[in-house]
Amino acid sequence: MASITLLDGPLGTELGLRGIPLPAPLWSAWALIHAPEAVAGIHRDYAAAGATVHTSNTFRTRRRTLPETWAAQTEQAIALARDAVGPGHRVAGSLAPLEDCYRPDLSPTEPRPEHREMARCLARAGADLLLCETFPHAGEGWIAVEEAVATGLPTWASFTAGPGGDLLTPAELAAAARGAVDRGAEAVLVNCVPASSTHLWLAPLSELGVPFGAYANAGHQDEALGWHADPLDSAERYADLAATWLALGATILGSCCGTGPAHIAELARRYG
Repeated sequence: MASITLLDGPLGTELGLRGIPLPAPLWSAWALIHAPEAVAGIHRDYAAAGATVHTSNTFRTRRRTLPETWAAQTEQAIALARDAVGPGHRVAGSLAPLEDCYRPDLSPTEPRPEHREMARCLARAGADLLLCETFPHAGEGWIAVEEAVATGLPTWASFTAGPGGDLLTPAELAAAARGAVDRGAEAVLVNCVPASSTHLWLAPLSELGVPFGAYANAGHQDEALGWHADPLDSAERYADLAATWLALGATILGSCCGTGPAHIAELARRYG
């Protein structure tokens, strides 16, 4: 089996489980201001579970959501991750859609300036790589990739069809990923689609000639892959599905909404 890179899992889900509010529009960024120790603790838990690439809590540290302190909060998020996970681990600076990651119709007509300043801030703050993630809009995702690549840091791109799987077809997501590779992305992923159907979007990525992978969500609660299901049982079920992703050639694995450290620990136990 090829060497597997293990990502971490979601911050938002874990913050909610720990009683930390996730108010709009800050969402998980609220915790940087009011509960930074909880953010650090979650990073530590994912490192202990076996993750070696840790995504910074910068999904919402944007000028449009934190006009006065966005840069300081972005730097803080990188520092929290770095200090929590220790040497030998990489911190991935998260660049997300400027608006709603499930509403491609809200993508701004000119997102470049904000993605540029965010990419540069993440690079200055000490990120090891930049992860342009959860993009349902190919054009905005490509601009984010271009600005991330321009920093000189390794850049990964992840696209989503959304929790209902209806925002991008597998062919559309593959075209988005191909455009990201053409613009310099070194790895491509699919994220925040139900784990039970992730293989449908993942299969076409095997033809792009770069490392690829997935960090899926737990899907509907009835699937018992996360959320309020037994964490150990749901982690085993998630890892069973991940075996199909590895069979397609994936070498990057993690998890998204509704999952947690138990899921990453089971991936590490089986495939790390």
